[in-house]
Amino acid sequence: MLASQYTLSFDNPKPNEYTDLRSKVNWDEADLETVETSLNNSLFHVSIRLHGALIAMGRVIGDGAMFFYIQDMIVDPEFQGQGLGSNIMENIENYLSTTAVKGATIGLLAAKGKEKFYARFGYIERTGEPLGKGMCKFV
Repeated sequence: MLASQYTLSFDNPKPNEYTDLRSKVNWDEADLETVETSLNNSLFHVSIRLHGALIAMGRVIGDGAMFFYIQDMIVDPEFQGQGLGSNIMENIENYLSTTAVKGATIGLLAAKGKEKFYARFGYIERTGEPLGKGMCKFV
C-alpha cells in the first residue's frame, strides 16, 4: 500500500523529469526528443510523485501481444527501501495479468544485485539451460 503523501499515476512522465530521475541513479543521458518518442511509444506507465515531483517510475514496452518488456524501473535513491519499487511492480503485474495472454514472454534486465527483487514477482534468471543466457547490445 502506498503511503498517503505519495501520488500514483499511470501517465507518461515528462521527458525532462524522466532524464532527471535517470541521472539520480547514474544512468546514461539521453536527448529529450528521443526520450519523448520512447515514452510515448510505451504500453504502460506507473509513476510515483511526492509534492508533484517524480520520485519513482516503471514502464512496459513491447508489441502488446506476444512480447512485453519491463523497462526503467527507477526509484530515486533518497526514497529507496520504502516499498515504492514493489508498488510499481505490483501495478505492472496487474497490467500484465490482463494484457499478456498464455504463451506471451515478459522480459527485463535487472540491475546488478536486484535479481532477488524481481524473483519475488516470479521472474527467473536465465542460467543458460535450456534456453541460453540471453544477450543484449547497448548502442
